Amino acid sequence: MNQIYLIPGFFGFTNLGELLYFMHLKDLLHEQLDRLEVPAEVHMVHTLPTASIRRRAAALLNDIAATAGEEDAIHLIGHSTGGLDARLLSSPNVSLDTPHDIESFASRIRSVVTVSTPHHGTPLATFFSGIIGQKLLRLLSITTVYSLRFGRLPLSFLLRLGKLISVLDNPLGWNQTILDQLFAQLLGDFTADRRLALSEFFSNVGEDQSLLSQLTPENIDLFNASIVNRPGTCYGSVLTWSLPPNIRGRLKVGLDPYAQVTHSLYNWLYRAASRMPPPKVADPTRRYADVFRSRYGEVPTARDTDGIVPTLSQPHGEVIAAARADHLDIVGHFKDPHHEPPHIDWLASGSGFRRPQFDTIWYQVCQFISDTALRRPASPKSA
Repeated sequence: MNQIYLIPGFFGFTNLGELLYFMHLKDLLHEQLDRLEVPAEVHMVHTLPTASIRRRAAALLNDIAATAGEEDAIHLIGHSTGGLDARLLSSPNVSLDTPHDIESFASRIRSVVTVSTPHHGTPLATFFSGIIGQKLLRLLSITTVYSLRFGRLPLSFLLRLGKLISVLDNPLGWNQTILDQLFAQLLGDFTADRRLALSEFFSNVGEDQSLLSQLTPENIDLFNASIVNRPGTCYGSVLTWSLPPNIRGRLKVGLDPYAQVTHSLYNWLYRAASRMPPPKVADPTRRYADVFRSRYGEVPTARDTDGIVPTLSQPHGEVIAAARADHLDIVGHFKDPHHEPPHIDWLASGSGFRRPQFDTIWYQVCQFISDTALRRPASPKSA
């Protein structure tokens, strides 16, 4: 049996009641793997939202140990930071704070697929490391949860959010009280049980925020210097590149005030993520230049992103697929109200990514997994 683990990204929840980070992806993978005649079980990993990569990798191992049989092949799919968790766990001779025999599981990892992962960091991590950045990140997280639960954000919230966005680039215009008030407004609309679950989630966030500093372009160098690919394991990546802030993108999201406000927030995130130091991505540019040209028709610059992670930061191993999509589109958070269950796009980027592209990208990932499913795992000695 093939055991497939979906690993959430930075600040990602696995589930809060019926709210699923990988709401549409789990069922789609089951369907496509069945079509490819790959016997598989798909699991959603319970991770630590902002803890260090090492602690998140240990949490991943705990989930694997609880669900994988002794003879099962293991496949890891990590979105965003989840891809770094997968790389760390699969690296030979890694040391984690866990009672489990790491090698007995890591030696059975057949494939690691990283999706929109910041292998060379993201400038947004630098901003979110500050006090105001952390509060904004908390607000963005509950905004995602609220949108998945209720479909749309309240108009009164949007009006205040729009005013906040207008001063995002001016530190003197920040008002921490407004950030707290907006968070409390959304939290108050949930049931008592859901508020308790969310409070526990954000309590975990407050206990350990080591991940923020680890994801900066400067600090991720140490991670890459310490981690190596496991012999016998296949590594692949899915790339995302979305529209830069311009009038075309604003027109594509339509005249709906809801879309326009969230598009303004996307534009700010894109600009912040585009401040990647060019030397940090020089090597991946040279290595993957031909791949970028074949997939996108051109090579992105250090300023091109998916709204969260620079595109040049994302390749690792074989490039399985590349999409014109934003950071959340690729895991199913795009606009498609007619699908059952509906796809919710809480951050309107104007990328145009829709269900047909979603199906195609993930079929390519399933094909990659299928191609590795019959491989014999590397033995601990050869690793």
